[in-house]
Amino acid sequence: MRIGMILDKTFPPDPRVENEALTLIESGHKVFLFCLTYADEVNEDYKGIKVKRCKSNQITYKLSALAYDLPLYSLLLKPKISDFIKKYKIEVLHIHDMRIAGSVFQLNKIYKLPIILDLHDNYPEVMKDYPHLKKFPGKYLISPTKWLKKEQEFIENTTKVVSVSQEFVNLIKDRLKTNKEKVVLVPNSVRKSFYKEATIDKKLVNRFTNDFVLLYIGDTGLRRGLQTAIDAIPLLKKTIPNIRLVIVGKSSVDSVLKQQIQDLNIDKQVSFEGWKNEKLLGSYIKAANIGISPLFKSKQHDVAYANKLFQYMSFGLPVLVSNATAQMHLIKKTKTGLVHIEKNPIDFAEKVVLLFKNKNLYTKFGENATKFIENDFHWELTVKNLVKMYQEIEQNLKMI
Repeated sequence: MRIGMILDKTFPPDPRVENEALTLIESGHKVFLFCLTYADEVNEDYKGIKVKRCKSNQITYKLSALAYDLPLYSLLLKPKISDFIKKYKIEVLHIHDMRIAGSVFQLNKIYKLPIILDLHDNYPEVMKDYPHLKKFPGKYLISPTKWLKKEQEFIENTTKVVSVSQEFVNLIKDRLKTNKEKVVLVPNSVRKSFYKEATIDKKLVNRFTNDFVLLYIGDTGLRRGLQTAIDAIPLLKKTIPNIRLVIVGKSSVDSVLKQQIQDLNIDKQVSFEGWKNEKLLGSYIKAANIGISPLFKSKQHDVAYANKLFQYMSFGLPVLVSNATAQMHLIKKTKTGLVHIEKNPIDFAEKVVLLFKNKNLYTKFGENATKFIENDFHWELTVKNLVKMYQEIEQNLKMI
């Protein structure tokens, strides 16, 4: 089949989009990706994915936050997506998250194609934590309630819904009045090549040889809980003098985190690395002692777990996570680390010290992490539901 993936961000990087696209290509399909660019519209073949880049700008980006409050964003993108569908003779539309979904559903009144809605996040809930929704004018212009109603409309009318955790799948099924079987679980996980074919940068690893490293990978938005980890560093210094928090990622609120670090006088104990090429992530994990995910509890975080957990685990790294429901259940079930109380730096520090002092426990968690990924949770295993779903769609199309 000719699958048209729709993404309202730049690409790469987006590990989930890339992994799904590559698997579908390996299964015999052709994948075309519509995405945005803030540079020149250079279309390319990326690892077999035919990438069509749509020129965007900061005004369009800001309008995306109003996609279901004002229709301008959908109006701007509809003709470009329509051209994409016609040019590449798309047979199935696969939408990644819901900001751009409105444009696609409106167009599909004409094209009448099967639509896959791939919900990476519980977006109406995520929005509530965005800084621009807590102040003027966003607080009054943007309504998460409207986004929730739109999301429900899309879920009811799409061919299939794909989501990232069993908790999120259960939530969506509870909201569906009929056809609950159309919800498909495709968790985030890592390809075997991520950990089996990683090239380790020894120079990078050696930078942290004398440190006990807590590693965080990913978006550094405040809801991700890094303030908890930062607040714990002065406590940890008393027991672990060589403690170091290494942050590989960034967000628009990094200035808040950096000010907190200055106020606590722990500049030497925290390394802000910024975004790094995925090829370097294995080296950072090799250099680390504990991988952390200190998420705040929320309706979003309680039903989803971050890909960073599986990146950590694939290298046998024990993890420390907050008690956000989904990740807490995962870590307790797999016995791959410890759980701390969200927003509680004292409890966070106590759990780090426990892992630091108890070598047997630390080693066991690392061994369990390696076994879990290798035996149960690498991408080549977890993606099987996606492959099966597309086989069913293809068979149904042939019968029409």
